[in-house]
Amino acid sequence: MFATTIASQLYDAALALVYPQACAVCGASVDSRHDGVACETCWNATRLFTEDDTLCWKCGAFTAATVSQNRRERVRCGKCDDLAFNGARACGFYEGALRASILELKRQPQVGRRLARFMFAAMQREPLNSADLIISVPLHPSRERERGFNQAALLAHELARLSHLPLDDHSVVRRVHTERHRAGMDSVARRKSVAGVFAVRHPDSVAGRRVLLIDDVFTTGATVSSCAAVLKDAGAEEVFVLTLARPERY
Repeated sequence: MFATTIASQLYDAALALVYPQACAVCGASVDSRHDGVACETCWNATRLFTEDDTLCWKCGAFTAATVSQNRRERVRCGKCDDLAFNGARACGFYEGALRASILELKRQPQVGRRLARFMFAAMQREPLNSADLIISVPLHPSRERERGFNQAALLAHELARLSHLPLDDHSVVRRVHTERHRAGMDSVARRKSVAGVFAVRHPDSVAGRRVLLIDDVFTTGATVSSCAAVLKDAGAEEVFVLTLARPERY
């Protein structure tokens, strides 16, 4: 293990000399290929959630309140009561190194080791750790052809590999091509824009399962809620959501 670590560090140092990469956040040198497009300093400055943070138990919204561990399940933000999923979590805020990594993931189909490690750690915390099936939020076929890949599916495949949970990448489909950019919409408008967008074509595959639904960013929860609703209609017992990031406020 020690020899492997030293070899990896030497490889990173040589790679940085031959192919120097500037941090997408601050412009400094990125010393490790596992850090992706951001340097270690910027990663350390990015707000990531830990098991000690107090979050809305349902949607994962951050709260500065100090609540004892045995009362965490009672914490609610009041904004997510009508969303269809049972619980949602993100790795951190949509800022700094995490934001830069998500933007890069939309361009290049490669999940960095650091991103994978953050998501794997998050999925092992309550309530997500009861999930027994992984599904990614699908893109519309025309959008996926345009981009060449679905970044949520890349994340789901990596989590399935690390967790050894089964992956279902064919049962849920996006049957309506929604607007690519919905900036400026409030939560009500966003929910209307994704109503009826998803469908489950293989209900038997999700019936009775506790699904972990994967996407890159949780904004208002409208998209994942719409997807969770059709999964529950198809017989899923519970649907949890895991994303890389969420805004500080929504």
